[in-house]
Amino acid sequence: MAPASTGALSAGTGTSGDPATAPAGPLEASGPAAGPLGPSGAALADAGDLLRALAAPVRIAIVLRLREADRCVHELVDALDVAQPLISQHLRVLKTAGVVQGERRGREVVYRLVDDHLAHIVVDAVAHVQEGK
Repeated sequence: MAPASTGALSAGTGTSGDPATAPAGPLEASGPAAGPLGPSGAALADAGDLLRALAAPVRIAIVLRLREADRCVHELVDALDVAQPLISQHLRVLKTAGVVQGERRGREVVYRLVDDHLAHIVVDAVAHVQEGK
């Protein structure tokens, strides 16, 4: 799989992430990343990159497992019944996106979620799609 980050906004709004190229319209947001007209183009591009990093079923499953507890690769392989190289590849995407962090413990690397915000996004998305079924 290709890296999740493209740095480009879609719908012809520009590729630099420059606030001047932010999409026009009534975007409302609050918090430190929001300006008077909503989030900057760079913040929107970064959010898009993050959501693309989460946009694979295996990566969603990894986030859900790491929400329960920190795990090493072989534990994720066993829990998800996915080949080790594929788990490692997905972990690399999640790590590049800042979703997970690895810590070496002897011969193993133990992965954990960087923060709970991302787990909430995934849990809410799964709950949302299950509501309609």
